[in-house]
Amino acid sequence: MAQLIYPELSYKITGLCFKIHHKLGRFCREKQYSDSLEEALKHANVVFEREFEIKKLTNDSPYGNRVDFLIENKIILDIKAKKFITKEDYIQMQRYLHGANLELGLIVNFRSSYLKPKRVLNGDYLENSNN
Repeated sequence: MAQLIYPELSYKITGLCFKIHHKLGRFCREKQYSDSLEEALKHANVVFEREFEIKKLTNDSPYGNRVDFLIENKIILDIKAKKFITKEDYIQMQRYLHGANLELGLIVNFRSSYLKPKRVLNGDYLENSNN
Protein backbone atom coordinates (compact mmCIF):
# COMPACT_ATOMS: atom_id res chain seq x y z
CA MET A 1 0.00 0.00 0.00
CA ALA A 2 1.34 3.42 -0.95
CA GLN A 3 1.97 5.92 1.80
CA LEU A 4 0.12 9.22 1.94
CA ILE A 5 2.41 12.13 1.08
CA TYR A 6 2.58 14.91 3.70
CA PRO A 7 -0.57 13.77 5.53
CA GLU A 8 -0.40 16.25 8.45
CA LEU A 9 0.35 19.30 6.32
CA SER A 10 -2.22 18.48 3.63
CA TYR A 11 -4.82 17.80 6.34
CA LYS A 12 -4.10 21.19 7.90
CA ILE A 13 -4.39 22.95 4.53
CA THR A 14 -7.66 21.26 3.62
CA GLY A 15 -9.06 22.03 7.06
CA LEU A 16 -8.36 25.72 6.50
CA CYS A 17 -9.99 25.52 3.06
CA PHE A 18 -13.11 23.96 4.59
CA LYS A 19 -13.32 26.80 7.13
CA ILE A 20 -13.03 29.41 4.37
CA HIS A 21 -15.63 27.64 2.24
CA HIS A 22 -17.99 27.55 5.22
CA LYS A 23 -17.36 31.25 5.96
CA LEU A 24 -17.50 32.69 2.43
CA GLY A 25 -19.82 30.25 0.68
CA ARG A 26 -19.40 29.16 -2.93
CA PHE A 27 -20.00 32.26 -5.01
CA CYS A 28 -16.97 34.46 -4.32
CA ARG A 29 -14.10 35.16 -6.66
CA GLU A 30 -10.87 33.20 -6.68
CA LYS A 31 -8.98 36.22 -5.31
CA GLN A 32 -11.35 36.51 -2.34
CA TYR A 33 -10.75 32.85 -1.44
CA SER A 34 -7.00 33.30 -1.88
CA ASP A 35 -6.96 36.43 0.31
CA SER A 36 -8.88 34.60 3.05
CA LEU A 37 -6.65 31.56 2.76
CA GLU A 38 -3.56 33.74 3.02
CA GLU A 39 -4.83 35.16 6.32
CA ALA A 40 -5.76 31.69 7.60
CA LEU A 41 -2.31 30.31 6.72
CA LYS A 42 -0.65 33.20 8.57
CA HIS A 43 -2.79 32.61 11.67
CA ALA A 44 -1.99 28.87 11.53
CA ASN A 45 1.75 29.65 11.32
CA VAL A 46 2.10 27.80 8.02
CA VAL A 47 5.07 28.91 5.93
CA PHE A 48 3.94 29.76 2.38
CA GLU A 49 4.50 31.97 -0.62
CA ARG A 50 1.66 33.34 -2.70
CA GLU A 51 1.82 33.75 -6.50
CA PHE A 52 5.15 31.92 -6.45
CA GLU A 53 7.25 31.79 -9.63
CA ILE A 54 8.39 28.15 -10.00
CA LYS A 55 11.54 29.29 -11.81
CA LYS A 56 12.91 30.27 -8.38
CA LEU A 57 12.97 26.58 -7.35
CA THR A 58 14.68 25.08 -10.37
CA ASN A 59 16.39 26.42 -13.46
CA ASP A 60 14.74 23.72 -15.61
CA SER A 61 11.30 25.30 -15.24
CA PRO A 62 10.14 27.73 -17.94
CA TYR A 63 9.34 31.32 -17.02
CA GLY A 64 5.73 32.27 -16.39
CA ASN A 65 4.62 29.31 -14.29
CA ARG A 66 3.14 30.90 -11.17
CA VAL A 67 1.36 28.84 -8.56
CA ASP A 68 -1.32 30.27 -6.27
CA PHE A 69 0.44 29.03 -3.15
CA LEU A 70 3.65 27.14 -2.41
CA ILE A 71 3.25 25.67 1.08
CA GLU A 72 6.43 24.99 3.07
CA ASN A 73 8.31 24.32 -0.19
CA LYS A 74 6.48 20.96 -0.31
CA ILE A 75 2.92 21.36 -1.62
CA ILE A 76 1.53 23.40 -4.48
CA LEU A 77 -1.98 24.69 -3.81
CA ASP A 78 -4.12 25.77 -6.76
CA ILE A 79 -7.29 27.69 -5.93
CA LYS A 80 -10.27 27.51 -8.32
CA ALA A 81 -13.71 29.11 -8.34
CA LYS A 82 -15.50 27.53 -11.29
CA LYS A 83 -18.26 25.02 -12.04
CA PHE A 84 -15.97 22.00 -12.17
CA ILE A 85 -12.35 20.92 -12.34
CA THR A 86 -11.26 19.99 -15.85
CA LYS A 87 -8.63 17.70 -17.31
CA GLU A 88 -6.65 20.84 -18.18
CA ASP A 89 -6.53 21.78 -14.48
CA TYR A 90 -4.93 18.42 -13.68
CA ILE A 91 -2.49 18.81 -16.58
CA GLN A 92 -1.60 22.30 -15.38
CA MET A 93 -0.90 20.94 -11.88
CA GLN A 94 1.24 18.15 -13.34
CA ARG A 95 3.23 20.78 -15.24
CA TYR A 96 3.71 22.79 -12.05
CA LEU A 97 4.80 19.74 -10.06
CA HIS A 98 7.17 18.59 -12.78
CA GLY A 99 8.66 22.08 -13.17
CA ALA A 100 9.09 22.53 -9.42
CA ASN A 101 10.23 18.92 -8.85
CA LEU A 102 7.70 18.50 -6.04
CA GLU A 103 5.62 15.46 -5.09
CA LEU A 104 2.18 16.81 -4.22
CA GLY A 105 -0.30 19.38 -5.43
CA LEU A 106 -3.78 20.21 -4.20
CA ILE A 107 -6.54 21.62 -6.39
CA VAL A 108 -9.36 23.18 -4.40
CA ASN A 109 -12.51 24.35 -6.19
CA PHE A 110 -14.49 26.64 -3.91
CA ARG A 111 -17.45 26.87 -6.31
CA SER A 112 -18.58 23.31 -5.45
CA SER A 113 -21.47 22.87 -3.05
CA TYR A 114 -19.33 20.42 -1.10
CA LEU A 115 -15.61 21.11 -1.01
CA LYS A 116 -13.60 18.18 -2.41
CA PRO A 117 -9.86 18.98 -2.51
CA LYS A 118 -8.09 16.96 -5.19
CA ARG A 119 -4.67 15.51 -4.50
CA VAL A 120 -2.42 15.38 -7.56
CA LEU A 121 0.85 13.46 -7.50
CA ASN A 122 3.89 14.10 -9.63
CA GLY A 123 4.33 10.78 -11.44
CA ASP A 124 7.82 11.75 -12.65
CA TYR A 125 8.92 12.48 -9.10
CA LEU A 126 7.56 9.19 -7.81
CA GLU A 127 9.22 7.18 -10.59
CA ASN A 128 12.60 8.82 -9.96
CA SER A 129 12.42 8.31 -6.20
CA ASN A 130 11.80 4.58 -6.62
CA ASN A 131 15.05 4.04 -8.54
